[in-house]
Amino acid sequence: MGIISMEKVDHLYWLGRYTERVYTTLRVFFHIYDKMIEQPEGIYAKYCERLNIPNIYTSNRQFVMSYLFNEDNPDSLRSNMERAYDNAVVLRDELSTTVLSYVHLAVGAFEGCRKTTAPLLELQQVIDDLLAFWGGADDYVEQEDCRNILKCGKYVERLDLCMRLDYHTENLEKEYRKLCNRLGKTNLVYHEASLNRLEEIILREEHPEQYYREALGCLGALLA
Repeated sequence: MGIISMEKVDHLYWLGRYTERVYTTLRVFFHIYDKMIEQPEGIYAKYCERLNIPNIYTSNRQFVMSYLFNEDNPDSLRSNMERAYDNAVVLRDELSTTVLSYVHLAVGAFEGCRKTTAPLLELQQVIDDLLAFWGGADDYVEQEDCRNILKCGKYVERLDLCMRLDYHTENLEKEYRKLCNRLGKTNLVYHEASLNRLEEIILREEHPEQYYREALGCLGALLA
């Protein structure tokens, strides 16, 4: 792994996962927010089940506000953004101050969103900050190994969420190829049998739910 310590490898990987988790989930929320508020109470239970998070919510509206903004909720997007920032801070030298600043801006944008009556408009700023983070990573992260490990985390998380949420499942093969490309450029130790089985599942013409559950298991075991 050259001069990158195993501790920093872990921080890079999870920075990639947490930033992608916030980005993709926000994109999903842009499509379901109005429906979530207007649907019968408890409609969020299926969403919690898909993401394998505890259903601790009491109403559709309370779910939306807590899941998006509550820093005391460990499953909230705000909490995931904070975790991304915690990983980014210890990588200041690898990322550069410019790239780190975009993560910091995204954290701050969550605080501003919570205070508005039109959160979707404000949440667009979080998405913009995360897009700037990834663009900055390509330009300012000098070590290729760092960029590749960061993007391994990104594509593992994207595949996971796309299968859980039925989001852009037609692109699974493309995202899988991106993951393989990045893995091949690192010295990360991964479980080759899990990667091969994941490919078999993704390349199937049909993707019934039971195969997605197996694919999620392969992703979980890939870098364990």
